[in-house]
Amino acid sequence: MTQRSLRFRLLVAAAASITAALFIAGLSLVIIFEYHVERRIGAELETYLNQIAASLGVMADGRIAFSQELADPRFNHPLSGLYWQIQDEERPTLLRSRSLWDSVIALPADTLAPGSVHEHLLPGPAGQELIVRERRIIVRPDSVERRIRIAVAVDKRTLAEARNAFATDMLPYLSVMAAVLLAAAWIQVRIGLAPLDTVRRGVMEIRSGTTRRLAGVYPDEVMPLVDEMNGLLEAQEQAIERSRAWTADLAHGLKTPLMVLTADSRRLREEGNTAIADDLDQLAETMRRRVDRELIRARVRSGIETRQLHADAVDSVERIVRTLKRTPRGAALGWSIAAPDRATGAILPEDLAELLGNILENASKWAKEAVSVSVSGGTSVRIRIEDDGPGVAEDQLNILGQRGLRLDQQKQGSGLGLAIARDVAEAYGGVLSFDPSPMGGLAVTVRLPGSR
Repeated sequence: MTQRSLRFRLLVAAAASITAALFIAGLSLVIIFEYHVERRIGAELETYLNQIAASLGVMADGRIAFSQELADPRFNHPLSGLYWQIQDEERPTLLRSRSLWDSVIALPADTLAPGSVHEHLLPGPAGQELIVRERRIIVRPDSVERRIRIAVAVDKRTLAEARNAFATDMLPYLSVMAAVLLAAAWIQVRIGLAPLDTVRRGVMEIRSGTTRRLAGVYPDEVMPLVDEMNGLLEAQEQAIERSRAWTADLAHGLKTPLMVLTADSRRLREEGNTAIADDLDQLAETMRRRVDRELIRARVRSGIETRQLHADAVDSVERIVRTLKRTPRGAALGWSIAAPDRATGAILPEDLAELLGNILENASKWAKEAVSVSVSGGTSVRIRIEDDGPGVAEDQLNILGQRGLRLDQQKQGSGLGLAIARDVAEAYGGVLSFDPSPMGGLAVTVRLPGSR
C-alpha cells in the first residue's frame, strides 16, 4: 500500500480515530476513578472522625482523654501518610497520632458549627500535602462546655498513587482493545472496498475482451460509477463503429479509382509504356495495401470478445502455403511445415490469414530456395517463419514493421506487409518479433493468446 492508496488512507484514519477515542475513554475512566477514590477517602476520614468523637472523654483533672485506638495500623507508623489530631480550644491541650511524630497539623482559624465537617488542603510533615477533614464537638463535663477540634488527614499522594496504579493496570487492556479495533477496522475496510476490486476485475475482463460491460450487483454507492463506466464503454463502441463505417466507406470509395488505375496500367503496358505501367501498378498496389490495412485496423478495434475467437493456426498456414505455391515465385521454393495436429489462437480466422499471409508473402519474396514454418500450441500459439534470403542487419531489426518501411528498393512493394501483420498481432494481445534465422535470412515469430 502507498500513501495514495484508499485502503491506506482509511486505515490511517481508523487508527487515528481509534487512538483518539481510546485516549479520551481512558482519560475519562481515570478521572472517574480518581473522583471515586477521593469520595472513598473522604468517607473513610469521616468514619475516623466519628470514631474519635465517640471515644473522647474528659478526665477528672480536666484533661482530654482518648480511650480507644483506631484500628488502622498506619496511625502508629511515623510519617505513614494517615494522621489524627485532637485540639482543646479551652486549654492548650493537643493530642496527636503516633504517625505525626513531632509534627502538628496547622489547622486554619475558621469557625465551625458543632457537628459540621470542613475539608482543607494543608501542608503536612516531610513535605506532604494533606487532605484534612475536621470537626468541632462540644463536651460538658460538670456542665461546663469544652470545644474540641478533631482533625483526620491523609497524604494526597495516596490519591495520586491509586490513580496511577489504575491507569497502569488499564493500559494493557486498552492496548488489546486498540489491536482488536484496528483488526476490525481492517476487516471493515477490506469488506467495504471489495466492490472496487470487483469493478477492477470487471475492467480487466473488458480490456482482455472476455466481456463488454460491467455486470453484477454492486452497492448503491458504487452503482453510479458502474453506470457511468458502462455508458462510457457504450459511447466508445458507438464512436468505434462510426469510425469503422467511415473507414469502410472511404475504402469502398477508393476501389473505383484503383480499378481505373489498373485499367490504365494495362492499356499503357499494351501500348509499350511499361515503365509508366510499372509505376501505376506500384502506386495502385500501395494504395490497395493501405486501404486493406485501415480496414483491418478498423475491424480488430471492434471489441470482439476473445472467448468467441477460434482460429486454427495450422490450417491457416497450410492454406496460405498452398496458395503461394500456385504463384511462379512460390512454386520455385521449397516449403517445410512443422506443426502439431492443432493449435488454436484467440483471433478471427480472417485476421489470422491476413497476418500470416503478409509474413509468408514477404518470406517468399526474399527467400532464395526455402521457407520454413513451425507452429506450437498451448496457452499461447507460436508461429515462426524463416527464409534463406539475404536477411536484415541486426541494427535494423528493431525498425522492421514500421509503416512504409522498405529496406530494399529493388523489389516492388508498399512496405506495409509487416506493418499490417504487427497491427493485427498487437490488436489481439500478441507480439511480432524479428531475429536472424539459422537458414541465413530473416526469422519472424508471432505469439498470440491461445483460445479458451
